[in-house]
Parts: sequence; C-alpha cells; structure tokens
Amino acid sequence: MGSRKGFRTKAIVLDRTVLGEHDLILTLLGETGEQLRAVAKGVRKAKSRISARCDYFCESDFLIYKGKRLDIISDAASVDPHHGLVVSPEKISAAAALCEIASLTSFEESADPFLYPILSRALKALEQARDQEHLDLVVAAYAFKVLAHGGWRPELGECTVCGDGKALFFSIGAGGLVCGSCASTLPDAEPVSLTQIAWLRSCIGMTFDELLSVDVDAETALFLLGIAHGWAATRLSVRLKALEFSLRL
Repeated sequence: MGSRKGFRTKAIVLDRTVLGEHDLILTLLGETGEQLRAVAKGVRKAKSRISARCDYFCESDFLIYKGKRLDIISDAASVDPHHGLVVSPEKISAAAALCEIASLTSFEESADPFLYPILSRALKALEQARDQEHLDLVVAAYAFKVLAHGGWRPELGECTVCGDGKALFFSIGAGGLVCGSCASTLPDAEPVSLTQIAWLRSCIGMTFDELLSVDVDAETALFLLGIAHGWAATRLSVRLKALEFSLRL
C-alpha cells in the first residue's frame, strides 16, 4: 500500500468517531479490502476543505501518513460521494446497515479484494433502488453475499442436518434448510415456501443489477431482511443495531 511515510488509497467511510473539538477518527474500508483507522484533523471546522469527502458512506481517494498511534489523513479527493444515499431516512438507514456489516467483516492488515467493490456496488444499488422493498432486498443480498464469501453460506439445497432433499424449514442455528423431522428438534426452525427458498438463493446468486430489476413484494422483502439479520447477527456474534433499525422502518 506504500511506504511508511505515506500512501494513497481509495476507501469508503464506514464510521466516524469524534476526537477532540475539531477532529474525527474515520473507520475506512480500503480498496484492498483492509480496514483502516485514521485521524482527519480539523475536519469538523466549517472551513475544512476535506470535510465533505469524509462524510458517512463517501468513497474518496485518501492520502494517509503513518502516525505513532493512528494514521493521519492529509488529503482526500472525491471518488463517489454517494449523494443519493442521503435523500431519505430509509436510504440512510439501509446504507448504515451495509457499513455496519462491512466494518464487522473487514480487518486491519488483512487484504480481501472482494470486499471493496461489492460494498461500492451495493451502495450504488441503494441509490438506484426505487422503493423500500428493493432497499431491503439489496441489504439482505449484501449481507448474504459477504457472509457467504467469508465462509458462512447457508445450506439451501438439502437438510443441513441429515441430508434429506425435502427441506422446507429454515434454521439459522443449524445453518440453513432442514427437513420436517429435524425441524421438530430445532427451536428456531421456521417453515419456508419454495418461493422463499428461491429468493434466498437469488440473494446470493443474482447480481445487484438483476435484483434491482425484479419485482418483489413487501412481505418477501421483509422476510429476506429478517433472515439476513438473524444470519449475520448469529454468525458474527454481535448485535446489529443499524440492521435492526432497518427492520423497524
């Protein structure tokens, strides 16, 4: 990524923490897929020239210098401000849910070239989403895609416990579809229809362009978002506050 003196990287702003009166600590997803933390000095001042490029969800080209404790952001140029995400509370909430998952699935000094482009595309998909149903669909799809990439892909072909092909229940704890017999022993197993199973597969297998073009009803979109929330919270062993808020909208 560069020398110890400094490096440039495209990155997406995942989170911001107030530091003192005028500074912010930014949590970033770098273009290599590494998570970065760096101080943006003076960015809370009214006349800061890089303030807008350090906003939530912004995609910017940062010049970062190594510091003793935290790296320092020296400059930032806009790549994609994702202005379409701040036009409504619903889109802000959906974008926050994506960045929450991204912050929990990326790590410092651990490159993963899959993570940056999929988050960038998912944020753009939220901008393009025409209604709440497609916002929910994009968030669910992002969660399933990123977790599947990380090794947490749900079993959607046969019973994850016994291998029976007639699996019409879903158990987050068991790892995916389960048959009726195994479902009777699992407290979290819930019945799912063939249509719902097809939608779960689509969340992983379809592109965001394809997902944005399909018709999806509110009940299905909420079902997918709920399963994605439970799946992510269980696999990551955390409470996903931003995703919980999206479920309440």
